[in-house]
Amino acid sequence: MRHEFITTPFGRRSMSLGMLANQHLADQIEPGMRRNKWKLFRSVCEARRALGISDRSLTVLDALLTFYPADELSQDSSLVVFPSNAQLSLRARGMTPATLRRHLSMLIEAGLIFRKDSPNGKRYARRARSGQISEVFGFSLAPLLARASEIDCLAAEIVTDRENLKATKEQISICRRDISKLLATAIAEALPGDWDDMLAEFRTITSQIPRNPTLETLQPIRRQMNELHHFIVKSLKSQVKIRNLSANESQNERHKQDSKPNFNFESENICIRDHLPPPNPLDQQVEVTEQLPDVDEDIPNHTPSSEGITLDLVLRACPQIIDYAPAGSVRNWRDLAAAAAVVRSMFDVSETAYTKACATMGIETTAIVMACILERATSINSPGGYLRDLTKRCERRQFVPNRMLMAVLRTHAKVGTSSNETEMPLTFNNEKPLQKKQYVTVSSEYCSAN
Repeated sequence: MRHEFITTPFGRRSMSLGMLANQHLADQIEPGMRRNKWKLFRSVCEARRALGISDRSLTVLDALLTFYPADELSQDSSLVVFPSNAQLSLRARGMTPATLRRHLSMLIEAGLIFRKDSPNGKRYARRARSGQISEVFGFSLAPLLARASEIDCLAAEIVTDRENLKATKEQISICRRDISKLLATAIAEALPGDWDDMLAEFRTITSQIPRNPTLETLQPIRRQMNELHHFIVKSLKSQVKIRNLSANESQNERHKQDSKPNFNFESENICIRDHLPPPNPLDQQVEVTEQLPDVDEDIPNHTPSSEGITLDLVLRACPQIIDYAPAGSVRNWRDLAAAAAVVRSMFDVSETAYTKACATMGIETTAIVMACILERATSINSPGGYLRDLTKRCERRQFVPNRMLMAVLRTHAKVGTSSNETEMPLTFNNEKPLQKKQYVTVSSEYCSAN
């Protein structure tokens, strides 16, 4: 049967219930329990505030552990160390005896060690005749081993709290930076909103941050700052959406305005000349858009050879189209179509109008028309509307492309065509004629009879 040993302090030092509890706890060490003394010491360092000890007390505990011969604290061997005051002072970084005694008392009050005093108060070990130590008087490390699990848990909790505190500080710092710059941006941009009130609230929150913050004091501050940050971001996003909608509406308005024909007549007779056949007043509609599509490759390709039109004839009538061709030369009908696509984009002819023209007249015939439009660009204010009207006349079989080429050739030869010109009011989408006397001058030379 194991005898429970209780020791009392030597001399005038009094006994306390805490000392009795520590000695009782030391007797409750589980059999076979082992702990690395230095790992346990690091846990004590982490949990020193919770244990109520100072850094100087840790220095004394470190010195006591150096007198324990093994690296692992175990109940199988004696847990009592018996250094002299001189040796303990040396290993405690030269601590004075009075300071040493004070910190030893703190370690005892913290429940990490207890005194096992000899009858005369000295610290020593008694050996048996066999040479083995039979009795030791000094400082017992048994409470430290008995509380190893508790100390490890305290250390882990403190490490977690420290990491959480660090993360909370970082979050608050980032949130402060974001709020400060977002408010500065909103005020600088003169955006509508209660930015001054938000700035005042932000300053009130930041003034609550203490000089030495803890996790408990920072958590409500972080929550308030996150709520303010969320509200500011939400307000700014709504302003961005409003600006985007305004920009889209403005762009749409420009689309609507640009879709209306804009004719700048220098005089009453400067209009589209020598290109349009005599139109039917009920069918005369001109539509202009600003989209710039590409030619669809699936559109059927109707060659103009059946009309007696050669590529050489087109280039003689419309030499300007060569400047827009790939590599600066037109070697075949494909190069002419590519150059016409560039001209179409330059004149802001819509994809709908160009695609419909290609589907009706063919890609090559449409390219010829665009080449002719380029030659007469100074006389045509709306190339897109002009192309649409020619497409409609082609659908009614009223348009002959070779006549159009001949008219352009005669223009180059300075052959007057005033005897064939006809004037009529220009209307758009069945609207009333223009208020001013502005007319479209067209030529009937390249149109077939109705």
